[in-house]
Amino acid sequence: MPVVLGSPILKEAADPVVSWYRTNKRDLPWRHDTSAYHIWVSEIMLQQTKVEAVKPYYERFLKELPTVSDLAEIQEDKLLKLWEGLGYYNRVRNMQKAARQIMIDYQGEFPHTYEEIRSLKGIGNYTAGAVSSFAYGMAKAAVDGNVLRVVSRLTASPDDIMKAGVRTRIEAEVEEVIPPAAASDFNQGLIELGAMVCLPGRGPKCEECPVAHLCRARLLGIEKELPVRTKPKARKIEKRTVLILKDENTVAIKKRPSKGLLAGLYELPNLEGHLNKKEVIEYCHSIGLSPLHIKKTKGAKHVFSHIEWHMIGYEIKIDELEKNCSSNMIFAPRSEIEEKYSIPSAFEAYRGAALKQ
Repeated sequence: MPVVLGSPILKEAADPVVSWYRTNKRDLPWRHDTSAYHIWVSEIMLQQTKVEAVKPYYERFLKELPTVSDLAEIQEDKLLKLWEGLGYYNRVRNMQKAARQIMIDYQGEFPHTYEEIRSLKGIGNYTAGAVSSFAYGMAKAAVDGNVLRVVSRLTASPDDIMKAGVRTRIEAEVEEVIPPAAASDFNQGLIELGAMVCLPGRGPKCEECPVAHLCRARLLGIEKELPVRTKPKARKIEKRTVLILKDENTVAIKKRPSKGLLAGLYELPNLEGHLNKKEVIEYCHSIGLSPLHIKKTKGAKHVFSHIEWHMIGYEIKIDELEKNCSSNMIFAPRSEIEEKYSIPSAFEAYRGAALKQ
């Protein structure tokens, strides 16, 4: 009988989790084709993005870039446009860097070992474990937030899951009990259990859980108190004034710097602070523009990892933008903005006004 050094409860949970997953798993596009490239694309997209939101992006991305070679060779602006709406653009930039690594180091074939996959740009323990087990059936752990929650509750762990050492320990405990013949179904089963049943906060559906009889947190009545996690630091608030500068045919956009927040993306011109109408008109005059009409639009908020933008906006009609503007801007036809330029979702609240004739 195998000796389990980490968690006997997890060992006992393995078969019920696999059986439950095989009966109850959701029908998701990335479960139809389990090639390493497809799994990798889906896992990067699913980071910090909800499943339902990812589905159309996943299908569109693979239609345009069906191979690692296609991803490696596409121009960055086109790649960012393809990613538009998913946010966290460094994810896809790192994917392209990894694709180029694969073309050079592995002759275009996605690597087949955990260590080689883990060495690719932008791939951490979770993604390497997911690709290794989902695509290749390797007994490697794929521990995301869902799995941390499930394991913390099953074992009634009082440890803070935000600590790297705790995550490392849980990864080791999970890896120790992976059924060799069902690595993919076990890992996906834990993830699915966290996504569908063992929900955060006050939401666990213990009556639907295939391992409720093993759950120490449930036995102790503390399932809603786990997992323990430190609260993140409060985000910095930044006030911005968004300017929708347009004439009959074009809209003004700017390319952001190559480093920093939203690096290299295109944005609607914006200024620090909340400006009043008089201040906006003065700014327009300072860059050679004379507004024909100015209208304040709705406010909006966008949350980044560590910053929140609290925005107000002005829709400003100009006679001829390109002829008069002294600022370094791009004057793009509305159709080009839709087809060519990647405008981050931070400006989504103002897109309609910008593209309106």
